[in-house]
Amino acid sequence: MKNIFFAIAVLFFISCKTENKETQLNESKQDSIAPISDEVLENAVIYEANIRQYSPEGTFNKFTDDIPQLKQLGVKVIWLMPIFPISKTKSKGSLGSYYAVSDYTKVNPEFGNLDDVKNLINVAHQNGMYVILDWVANHTGWDHVWLKEHPEYYTKDDKGEITHTVGTDWTDVADLNYDNLEMRSEMLKDMKYWLEEANIDGFRCDVAGMVPTDFWENTIAELKKIKPIFMLAEAWEPELMVNAFDMDYGWDTHHVFNKIAQGKENVKAWDKRMEQIETMYQKDDILMNFITNHDENSWNGTVKERMGEASEVMLALSYCVPGMPLIYSGQEYDMNKRLRFFEKDTINKTKGKVWPLLQKLGELKVSNKALNGGKNAASYTKIHTSNEISVLMFSREKGGDKITFVANLSNKEVKFTTQKEGEFVDFFTNEKITFSKEKQFNFKPWEYKILMD
Repeated sequence: MKNIFFAIAVLFFISCKTENKETQLNESKQDSIAPISDEVLENAVIYEANIRQYSPEGTFNKFTDDIPQLKQLGVKVIWLMPIFPISKTKSKGSLGSYYAVSDYTKVNPEFGNLDDVKNLINVAHQNGMYVILDWVANHTGWDHVWLKEHPEYYTKDDKGEITHTVGTDWTDVADLNYDNLEMRSEMLKDMKYWLEEANIDGFRCDVAGMVPTDFWENTIAELKKIKPIFMLAEAWEPELMVNAFDMDYGWDTHHVFNKIAQGKENVKAWDKRMEQIETMYQKDDILMNFITNHDENSWNGTVKERMGEASEVMLALSYCVPGMPLIYSGQEYDMNKRLRFFEKDTINKTKGKVWPLLQKLGELKVSNKALNGGKNAASYTKIHTSNEISVLMFSREKGGDKITFVANLSNKEVKFTTQKEGEFVDFFTNEKITFSKEKQFNFKPWEYKILMD
C-alpha cells in the first residue's frame, strides 16, 4: 500500500512539474507589446543595428543592454542586420559578409545563440519596440546546404554551372533561381520559422527589387496569416508597395541630400524630388529617409565626408519630411569613421552633438502629428520665399498639429522674405519668431529652424 501511495505522489509531482514548465513556456510566449500596426508606423523611428560592430564584443547581449537607451531617441523599430551564419567558401575578408548566408534558420555564433536573439526581441518588446530581421532572398552563400542538396534552386550559366548574380561583383554568393517553385516554398518556410520560433515583427528584405514581385506578394500574404508584420524593401520600385511591402528606401531622396550638401544641386532639386514622389508613389506608401546606412558608411563615406557642415540640417530634414527616419549604428555617437565591412571593427560610444539632437527630433516625431509619415501621413505644403534656389520652406499639418521647416540649403549666407505671416515658436530655443511679408531674414550657411505654429 505504501508503494502505491509513493507512486501516486511521484506521478503527482511529475505532473505538477510538467504543468509548471508548460505554464512558464506559455507565459514566455505571451507578448508584452501589441502587434505592429499602421498607427505605430505613423510616428516611428527605425534603428539599424550592426551587431558585429556595435560593441567590442560584437554580441546580441551587448546590444540588448542598450535597447532601453534607444527609447530616448524615439526608436520604435529595430532592424537587425543579418544574424545568420556566414559562408566561408569564396568569402571576402577574414570574417565575410553578413549577406552571404549559409543557413537561414541558424544564428551566427560570433553574435550569440538563439536564446540571445529571443531575449533581445523580448527586451525590445518590453521597451515598446518592434524587431525586424534582414532577409537575403536573392542569393545564398556558397556553403548553403541547398547548393549540395538542391542545385536546381540556383541560377546557372551557359556551362551549366551555378553562378553569382549577373552584373554584380558579389562573387561570395550564389544567385537563386525564382523559376523554381520548390525553392520559393522553402524560402517561405524559413521565413515562417522566425515568426513562429522567435516572434520577430517583420523583415527588411535585401535587394528586394531583384526578386520577382509576385514572390513577395504571395509570401508576405502567407506570413501575415501568422501575425501582423512590418515589411521594408531595400528598393525604390513603387510596385513593391502595392500588395507586398509597407516601406521602400528613399534612395533618390538620399542622393538629393548628398548633392545639395556638396553644392552640386540646390532647392530646385529638392522640389523636383517631392513632385516625383507625389506622382510616382501611392498616397499610403512609406519611404525611409536616411543620411547614412551600412552601405553608405562603408562604401561611400561617413556623414561628415559626404555632407560636411550640412550634416545637421540634412538630418533634421530627414525627420521633418514625410516618411520614416533611419538611425544607423554609431550615427547617434557622432561616428566619423567608415566601419570595415568584412572585418571586426567597433563604434566609440561617446555621446556628442548628435545624440541630444536625435533625442529632440525623436521627441517631436513621436509627439507631434504634423510629423506623421506612415500610411496616413501629415500634409506637405511648399511655402514660397524670395530665394527659391537656396531657401527651403514648407509646412506640415495633421489633426490640429502644424510645423514649419525653413532652412538655408547652401554654404553662403542668404537674405530672404516670405509670404508667411504670424507668430511662431522655435522648437529648439522656445524663442518667438514673427513672420510678415515685409520682414527680411538672414540665415547663415546651412542654418535651419523648426517652427511650431
